[in-house]
Amino acid sequence: MQQYYIYFKKIMEKPILNSHNKSENPQMHTAEHILNQTMVRTFGCTRSVNAHIEKKKSKCDYLLSSCPTEEQLQEVENKVNEIIAMNLEVTEELMPSELAQKEFDLSRLPDDATDTLRIIRVGDYDACPCIGMHVKNTSEIGTFKIISHDYSEGKLRLRFKLA
Repeated sequence: MQQYYIYFKKIMEKPILNSHNKSENPQMHTAEHILNQTMVRTFGCTRSVNAHIEKKKSKCDYLLSSCPTEEQLQEVENKVNEIIAMNLEVTEELMPSELAQKEFDLSRLPDDATDTLRIIRVGDYDACPCIGMHVKNTSEIGTFKIISHDYSEGKLRLRFKLA
């Protein structure tokens, strides 16, 4: 009987999460998740080191040893759109930070991050801690388009929009 009580108590406890202080566009923000994972898989880089996500257009910066070719960037755009077209479910999972650190790089979390992290999963394509707003399914995103890019001193900046 004691185990049942402890289990019931754990279910009833509401974890404390960090609040979100930005007003992001859920479609664009979810597209950023897919772009990040596509860049990681294509170039072996980390997720974006800087991002500015807005409804009309957004930008992400990636650290790369060389500038990608136009063909490589077209492949990235195509892959992002391929993932969007798969109509993947976007889900959230609450995870204790001690478990999350075994699966995710938590080095960019703020010092005041809570002990419970919100993990966003885009189907089985991407997963990462995030407090932003997201769509429920990738079918809600639209068409991803890289509108420009530049490369300087090991940093690639991609600018993109949704249509």
